[in-house]
Amino acid sequence: MSLSAKTRLGTYEIIGPLGAGGMGEVYRAKDLRLGREVAVKVLPAEVASSADRLARFEREARTVAGLNHPNIVTLHSVEDEDGVRFLTMELVVGQTLADLVTPGGISIPRLLDIAIPLTDALVAAHERGVIHRDLKPSNVMVTHEDRLKVLDFGLAKMPGDDPSHRGLAATTTAGAPISKEGEVHGTAPYMAPEQLRGEPLDARSDLFSLGIMLYELAAGRRPFTGATAAEVTSSILRDTPEPLTRVRADVPGDLARLVALCLEKNPRERAQTALEVNNALRRMRKELVQEKSGMPASDKVASIAVLPFVNRSRSEDDEYFSEGLADELLNVLAKIRGLRVVARSSSFHFKGTTDDTATIGRKLDVSALLEGSVRKAGDRVRISVQLVRVSDSSHLWSETYDRTLEDIFAVQDDIAHSVVKELRTTLLGEEVDSDARGETKAEVAKAAKGRATAPEAHRLYLLARHLIDRYAREDNEKAIGYLKQALALDPEFALGLTELGWAYVRAADAGWIAVVDGYAHARRAVERALALEPDLTEGHALLGWIHMNFDWDWRGAEAMLTRARELSPRNVLVLITSGTLARKQGQFEESLGYYRLALEHDPLSSPAFHSLGRTLHTAKRFAEAEAVLRKALDISPQYASACAILSLALLHQGQGEKALEEVAKEPAGAYRDWALTIIHDAMGRRAESDLALGRLIERWSDGGAYQIAETYGARGETDLAFEWLERAYRQRDAGIPGAKVSPYFQSLHGDPRWGVFMERLGFDA
Repeated sequence: MSLSAKTRLGTYEIIGPLGAGGMGEVYRAKDLRLGREVAVKVLPAEVASSADRLARFEREARTVAGLNHPNIVTLHSVEDEDGVRFLTMELVVGQTLADLVTPGGISIPRLLDIAIPLTDALVAAHERGVIHRDLKPSNVMVTHEDRLKVLDFGLAKMPGDDPSHRGLAATTTAGAPISKEGEVHGTAPYMAPEQLRGEPLDARSDLFSLGIMLYELAAGRRPFTGATAAEVTSSILRDTPEPLTRVRADVPGDLARLVALCLEKNPRERAQTALEVNNALRRMRKELVQEKSGMPASDKVASIAVLPFVNRSRSEDDEYFSEGLADELLNVLAKIRGLRVVARSSSFHFKGTTDDTATIGRKLDVSALLEGSVRKAGDRVRISVQLVRVSDSSHLWSETYDRTLEDIFAVQDDIAHSVVKELRTTLLGEEVDSDARGETKAEVAKAAKGRATAPEAHRLYLLARHLIDRYAREDNEKAIGYLKQALALDPEFALGLTELGWAYVRAADAGWIAVVDGYAHARRAVERALALEPDLTEGHALLGWIHMNFDWDWRGAEAMLTRARELSPRNVLVLITSGTLARKQGQFEESLGYYRLALEHDPLSSPAFHSLGRTLHTAKRFAEAEAVLRKALDISPQYASACAILSLALLHQGQGEKALEEVAKEPAGAYRDWALTIIHDAMGRRAESDLALGRLIERWSDGGAYQIAETYGARGETDLAFEWLERAYRQRDAGIPGAKVSPYFQSLHGDPRWGVFMERLGFDA
């Protein structure tokens, strides 16, 4: 069936068609309930009447839903409205790779920038036993924000499928069957030899298709050609493609060899895993740029770090103001199209250091630094800023502003606009005409949405954020007070409302206030913020956190975080929270993907390294977890729980004594006793384990019920583990959402109570 504009499917209103294929028609639609645009894929009536096609449609839904990865299209829901079956998915707007192919091929740096996230997506799919089987340029899109997305898993082979199953006929580029006899999957010009022969497939078949796509992007033409589908098929089965180095002189030999390896006709001689290809591509990108320019890869793009502004005021108490201005500028720039902005925890890592421009640029892998100083006296403020090129320490732009606090927002906008203009003209070579200047101003205004309008409310907000970052109970309480004062002055200050919500969440998670009260206050604040600014990234991230850690509403959390990623694809808080949600649902590869993406934008983030190490530990990849957690501790030696989890990673590698040495360094008493209980028990030291567990119960039972349950689970004391899990459940303990994947509850999995408990948490039994 074809749908016209304004047609309603439940709560979705059709805007217009996006495309069509054998498995359905895809439309752009508006979700009237949530006020966002989505893609709707409608199953045609003739397909719905076919049991085989209907089964494959439903299989696609299950497949995409299980692949929660930043480079794979996100499935929102599967619905049936008046007999019309349809999927709702993330709306991906941009160009397909087919649109990007140009005569002579695209630039090698651009090719690598496309190939790496594409193989990231394949790694995630293959890890879950999913083979795409129809990988081709038209099924891969690059969004306007330069994010790559793999689409259309309608022909995917899922875990548990019969390996000999051949499915429906393959299609030519025009969509016509090429053979009924073999009954094979795919699109002819991009199929592996074993696909064309109707033989069993595995992940290496996707790698052959990948090789064809990379060859086409590099050469501007496919490696196997012909006037008809039969000729194309014959070429794939018979011909050896012309080496890329002959087609194009500037193709690196390593890249040509990797593509040739993907195009080996015998799967045993082909590249064996997507991870192998991904690692090779990453090495190439780094080595290629260093070889050609002698500078980091990021000098080829507009990448910047905003360093903490120096406080030149007479009072040290004004430190919060200078740092806060830099932080706000950073957050605005991070939302601008085409910029890679290093996150706060990495750029502020250099506060007070004597490192020079070149050293900081190399460590952060950026092409420019924004430095500044602030002198505040009464309601007057002088802000001096300069934009410095890393490669030669030259000044690209500088300015000094002498203004009143009433003008602070105009100054911030002017700085952001000037920085964006200089980065785009000087580093990217873009021409800036009047239209481009107007576009940049509009981008800056959009990025600054949600901020205060009253200068005093803004000052109180900066002071509150400064106190919250200290992570101390008294400072957090003061911050809540300052934020309430700010909101009394400026009731429609959306970012202030969101920050107030985060302050309440932090207090609840730390046990400083009752969990139910803290999350109730946080929910009210963030719902008000989103009512004022529906596209506020920070608000969607906070509501996603609430759904995950308090409501245990996994779909609600995913919906909020998906929207946050759509609004700000590079926001590190959003990426880390998305990784945490994926981990708690057992989607480890997706979790790792989010954390690694976060580290690309925040390379010195101890929370990101810690979260990455925690997922590796939960996934029982203990050696990898050890290496990552050591990096987290190198950056922040006092990071709570890092030493404890590292000690357990050592224990599971048979290094009990080293585990005891490491856990002794853990600064958080609850985590230290938690790990000691598990380590001593595993080493056969029951008395020492009992002693540590006794301390844990005596000192931390109010806020540590979940950790106590884990220790009983690790010791095999099932009844006591369930008893403490119930207590944690009643307390809405923040650890409870992680129960499904905790390695220390494996002894409970065979107990009938486990399935019941998982269902209460919203998980499948």
